[in-house]
Amino acid sequence: MSRTIPSQPGAPAPVADEGNPRRWAIMAVLGAVAFMAQLDFFIVNVALDGIGRSFPGSPESLVSWVLSAYAIVFAAVLVPAGRLADQFGRKRVLLLGVAVFTAASAVASFAPALGVLVAARAVQAVGAAMIVPTSLGLLYPSFPKRQHTLVVGIWAGVAAIAGSAGPPVGGLLVTADWRWIFLINLPIGVVTIVAGALVLPEVRQPAGTRLPDAASAVALLLSVSLLVLATVEGPEWGWASGRTLGLFAAAVVFAAVTLQRTLHAASPVIEKELFRSRQFSAASVALLLYFTGFSIFLLGGALFMQNVWHFSALRAGIGIAPAPIASVGFALNAGPIQARLGRTIPAVVGTIAMTAAAVYWLAMVSGGSSDYWVGIFPGLVIMGVSGGLSQAPMFAAAGTLPPDRATTGSAVLNMGRQVGSALGVALLVALTAKSESVSGFDHAWAVQAGAGAAAAASLFFLRPRPSATRAG
Repeated sequence: MSRTIPSQPGAPAPVADEGNPRRWAIMAVLGAVAFMAQLDFFIVNVALDGIGRSFPGSPESLVSWVLSAYAIVFAAVLVPAGRLADQFGRKRVLLLGVAVFTAASAVASFAPALGVLVAARAVQAVGAAMIVPTSLGLLYPSFPKRQHTLVVGIWAGVAAIAGSAGPPVGGLLVTADWRWIFLINLPIGVVTIVAGALVLPEVRQPAGTRLPDAASAVALLLSVSLLVLATVEGPEWGWASGRTLGLFAAAVVFAAVTLQRTLHAASPVIEKELFRSRQFSAASVALLLYFTGFSIFLLGGALFMQNVWHFSALRAGIGIAPAPIASVGFALNAGPIQARLGRTIPAVVGTIAMTAAAVYWLAMVSGGSSDYWVGIFPGLVIMGVSGGLSQAPMFAAAGTLPPDRATTGSAVLNMGRQVGSALGVALLVALTAKSESVSGFDHAWAVQAGAGAAAAASLFFLRPRPSATRAG
C-alpha cells in the first residue's frame, strides 16, 4: 500500500529527510514514463512521409497536424495539469495520464483515417502533459534532500536522451511500419501503470486547499495554444496573413489576462511566488531559448540528411544517433557535475556548446563539405555534450521551489521547453521550405547559434547572487 503524503506549503514532506525505502524503484517507474512521454514529440518527425503515403490524397498541411496537434495541446495543458496534480494527488494524476497516453497510442496505431490519427495525437498530448511535470513532483518527496540534485539530474538526463533519441528510434521503427511508433508505447504503458500503482507514493496538498483560479487557467490555456498554433501554422499561412496576426494578437490578450490573474487572483494557476527564485526565472527563459535551437538541430539534422544528402529515414535516424550517445555520459553524471560546479556553469557551457555546433556546421557544411564524418559528425558530438550538460541543471531549477510547488514549477519549465520547440520547428520550416540544397539550412543553423548564445546570456545574467547560494 502506498502512503499519502500531504504537501505542506514551503516545507518538505515528512519523509523527505529519510527518503522512501523504495525510492530507486520509484525513480525507475518515473523515468520510464517521462521518457515515453517526451520521446513522442520528436519520434514522429521521421515518419511523416510514411504516414502521408498511408493516407493517399491527404494534403501535406493536414499530415503536419500529426506533429502540430501534439505540440499545441502538450504545451497548453502542462501547467493546469501540474496544478491539478498538486490538488488531487500526483500519483493519481500521473497514472491517469499514463492510461490516457497508452489508450491514445493504441488508437493512433490502428487509426483508419488521418483525422483519427490527429485526434489521437491530441489526446496523447493530454496524457503526456499529466505525466511529465507530475513525475518530477513525485521524485522530490521520495528522496532525501541531499540526493535531489542527483535524481533531478537523472530525470533531466532522461528528458535530454528522449529528445535526442526520437529520430534514431523513429527511423528504426518506421522501416517496419510507422504504426510501430505508437504500438511500442502499449507494453511500456501497461507495465508502468501496474508498477506505479504498487510503488509510487501519493502526494497532494492538504485537504481544503483552494482550487486554482478558473479564469487564469482558461486564459493560460488559450494564450499558449493560440501562440503555438500561430507559430506552427505561420509558415503555411504566411506570417503577415490575417489569420496568423489575429492569433498572435489573441494570444497576447489572453497572456495579459493570465498575468493580471497571476498578480491579483487568490489562487492563480501560475503563482507569482514561483519567480522569486532567480534560478527558476533564468531556467524558464533559457529553456524556451535553448529548445528553439535544439528543435532546429534535431528536426533539421534529420531533414538535411534526407532532403539534401538523400539518406533514407533509417539512415538519417542512425546518423543523428551520436548526439544522444554523447549526451548519456554527461546526463548520468549531472549530479556530481552540479555538486562540483553548481547549476549555472554546466548550463552556460552546455548552451554555448549548441552555438559552437551550429557555427561548425555553418563553416563546414555551408562551405561545401558533403562528408558526414567531417561535415556533420563532430557537430553532433558537440550537441550531445550540450544536451547532457545543459538540460539537467535547467530542469533542476524546480528544486529551488518549495516542495509543494515542484509539480507546478516543472510544468512551467516544460511549457517553456514545448513553446520553444514549436517555435524552432516553425522557424526551421519557414527557413528551409523543402530546400534540397544547403541554402536555408545555413539560415536555420544561424538561428540555432543565436538561440544558444541568448540562452547562455539569460542563465548568466539571472544567476543567483553569491550570497544567496553557493550552488549556482
